[in-house]
Amino acid sequence: MDLTHVLRRLIRFPVFTVVVVLTLAIGIGANSAIFAVVYGILLKPLPYAQPDSLIAAHHTAPGLNVRDAGSAPFLYFTYREQSKSLQSVGLWRGDRVSVTGLAEPEEVPVIDVTDGVLPMLGVTPALGRLFTHDDDTPASAETVVLSYGYWKSRFGGDPAAVGRRVLFDGRPREIIGVLPASFRFMDREAAAVLPLRLDRSKVMLGNFSYSSVARLAPGVTIESATVEARRLVSVAIEKFPPFPGFSQELFLSARLAPLFLPLRNSLVGDIGRMLWILLGTIGVLLLIACANVANLLLVRTDGRQQELAIRAALGAGWGRIARELMTESLVLGALGGIVGLGLAYAGLRVIAATAPAGLPRISEVGLNGVVVLFDVAISLLAGAVFGAFPMLKYARPRVVEALRSRSRTMSDSRERHRARNTLVVAQVALALVLLIGSGLMIRTFQALRHVQPGFARPDELLTLRIAIPAAAVKDGASVLRMQQSITEKIAAISGVSSVGMTTVIPMDGNSWSDPIFAEDKDFSTGAIPRLRRFKFISPGLVRTMGNTVLSGRDFTWEDIINRRPVALVSDNLARELWGSPAAAIGKRIRETLKSPYREIVGVVSDEREDGFDQQAPSFVCWPLLMENFEGNTDFVTRAPAFIIRSSRVGSSGFVNAVSEAVWSVNPNLPLAGVRTLQEITDKSLARTSFTLVMLSIAGVMALLVGMAGLYGVISYAVAQRTREIGIRVALGAERRQVTGMFVGMGLGLTAIGIVIGLAGAVALTRLLASLLFNVSPVDPITFAGASIGLVGAAALASYLPALRAATLNPVDALRAD
Repeated sequence: MDLTHVLRRLIRFPVFTVVVVLTLAIGIGANSAIFAVVYGILLKPLPYAQPDSLIAAHHTAPGLNVRDAGSAPFLYFTYREQSKSLQSVGLWRGDRVSVTGLAEPEEVPVIDVTDGVLPMLGVTPALGRLFTHDDDTPASAETVVLSYGYWKSRFGGDPAAVGRRVLFDGRPREIIGVLPASFRFMDREAAAVLPLRLDRSKVMLGNFSYSSVARLAPGVTIESATVEARRLVSVAIEKFPPFPGFSQELFLSARLAPLFLPLRNSLVGDIGRMLWILLGTIGVLLLIACANVANLLLVRTDGRQQELAIRAALGAGWGRIARELMTESLVLGALGGIVGLGLAYAGLRVIAATAPAGLPRISEVGLNGVVVLFDVAISLLAGAVFGAFPMLKYARPRVVEALRSRSRTMSDSRERHRARNTLVVAQVALALVLLIGSGLMIRTFQALRHVQPGFARPDELLTLRIAIPAAAVKDGASVLRMQQSITEKIAAISGVSSVGMTTVIPMDGNSWSDPIFAEDKDFSTGAIPRLRRFKFISPGLVRTMGNTVLSGRDFTWEDIINRRPVALVSDNLARELWGSPAAAIGKRIRETLKSPYREIVGVVSDEREDGFDQQAPSFVCWPLLMENFEGNTDFVTRAPAFIIRSSRVGSSGFVNAVSEAVWSVNPNLPLAGVRTLQEITDKSLARTSFTLVMLSIAGVMALLVGMAGLYGVISYAVAQRTREIGIRVALGAERRQVTGMFVGMGLGLTAIGIVIGLAGAVALTRLLASLLFNVSPVDPITFAGASIGLVGAAALASYLPALRAATLNPVDALRAD
């Protein structure tokens, strides 16, 4: 009966109902959308068999200041053969291979795995079979398992594809199976999965270029597995020989230790903090919406005091009235939740389109049963919260006062205003916290945009990778000649000003780190030197990137063709080891204790390879072709990135011209990863810009909702004091005085809210510290700007109803009842 009565009342006041429902829908929908992201990325179980027992078996090396070194074959074999805590263990790594013979040559992403990885994840092939132990041995025939998407796109979903042979990197591989359509390996896009085929007899210490996944034995915890693995790491270092030029003492000084994490934590990385901050921020928006709705309900219920008093006089008990008021609030909350669910669906589509590239598990984000339950829960909770205010204040009306409350002789009591004013102050305070948060992110984004990354005009740089497999060209000298020919063909294209090759594209996420040994530094104690980034580059790369040779010279083609023992180092490395760039020229370094020394012929400016918010790493540049590099007598870089500077980058046909130039040298070489450096740098800023957009939307919505609440309070005050205004005007009060009275009231409430909000912001914005760059969590410019902006908005929100009060006709005002 109460529900029917409530619905009829809401239908009779459609404007009030629509305003309340939309206000709630904004807050509830935003929270549901962000919760869907948090659940899909952080909370949802991984889509593998028994996911809670899966771990990432990585390692740390505090002696090298490396927090996560991944894993290596010598550790994999040790765990597989001796661990009792791990039921199964496997190695994997991302890779790229060229595929020829199907259509145009193409380079595709693949995953290299040991034979136990896919069964450990509970994968059942859609067609064929998975790898066996025999497939994963070096002497076996080469095989491949295709992803479902690649099988559909390249083989048309033909079951006869299983058993066919396809050229991967110029070598034929038999297709033995197809993965299920729903399977996604560690959130990576991959066209196929290949067996690693490691030769245990050739495994040595080092080679930390892999990731490891393992399944805990029944009843074993991560902590106990870590204890056992700590012992096995020492066993592995003693059991396997070091790479030529290294020693066991060097690995002991690195202090290798296991870093075992739940697989989900490893997959998600450090994104969790940002998402929890966003969810908390959007939760503040819901609180502001609830405060606004509570104010509207207080105003509405205040107008029903006489009705409620009459019902109480006729015998309606406190419980009956309270139940009806709460039912109305819960119905409004439910309606807001229904509309909010629709807004959440639309918001998720926007988030999917604007989410930073590389955001883990984004494909698993969407509306599902858990998100709907969350929406229902916060809808009912919100209804209970804002419904409590009118219920507690008006459910037990004082009959005599209520019946007299509309008398001409009665002015609105201070007590009536107190609750509404308190809610407005809360809205202003919470809105200020959100505005300051979004302001800090804006300042961070501006600071990042002004960072000098170490390269110039990235919008004019086209990057692409070209791999020359050993099956196509065997010796290093021939590979280099082909790469040089490709460079010359590309340089001849109209509009191209320079071309270079490198193994590291800034901010692309790919790097190679190893120690270097300087001739004039003492390493007799066996302590391993710090890791440095290694890059293999061609002549002209420094000029193409817009970098500077600070001292000495760049590489020449004669250096590389003649395999001269030369190297370039970064400015920060030169200053760290020798004090200045000039002092580094002529010094000699090597990559192992047994390698030949290589002379430093040039010092180049630093580059921020890891992102605008990260310091530039120290690095060494080696030639593309070298003798006796880390024990490899004929070392050549087979898959460099070509960096092309041209004013035509981005124009139609330029990539086609580059493709034709490459294929004029070798028609079987695919171009991969074709992007501008601007796209790559924008991607590095994507997480910051995503957080900025989300916080800015929340801040703007909080400002609008908060100012709507202030406008409503001032409007209600004007309506309640109509007779007083008429008397003041009749006695000669000027319009400016009447307007100032109400604007002053609004600014007074705003000032209280700002004081409270500033105190709250000082405490809460420290949570944003990890997301900020060159900006203090208590940045005075941001705090002052947000406060001034809020005061301006509050003045406008107060002035509009105050202006209406000042234009009242005194005669009409005195007649008001």
